[in-house]
Amino acid sequence: MNLDPDTFARDWIASWNSHDLPSILSHYADTLSITTPMIKIALGVDTGTLCGKQAVGDYWRRALEKMPDLQFELLDVFAGVDSIAVYYRSVLNKRAIEVMFFGEGNKVTNVVVHYSR
Repeated sequence: MNLDPDTFARDWIASWNSHDLPSILSHYADTLSITTPMIKIALGVDTGTLCGKQAVGDYWRRALEKMPDLQFELLDVFAGVDSIAVYYRSVLNKRAIEVMFFGEGNKVTNVVVHYSR
């Protein structure tokens, strides 16, 4: 991973706040896997996991339509080995930590999301 975590996080937040799905998806590999409690709640998927950029994009498209005022606020960024954790204020004023693992081309291949209670 040869990217600046702070720059990536600011760009990632800006993409979400723009509600521009192609811009959001540009950060991710086609083989993306994401695990989040929101998938379990919204889609009833017991594992809370979706695989594939297209499936995740469809899910996010519906979420953005349901939440037209969605805005994230970046709180902090943590660097790891081929990964970063983005700490931000998310939907319903919840705080979230999103751990993103990077693969080829500095694209996110795997994501695990945690929310405050």
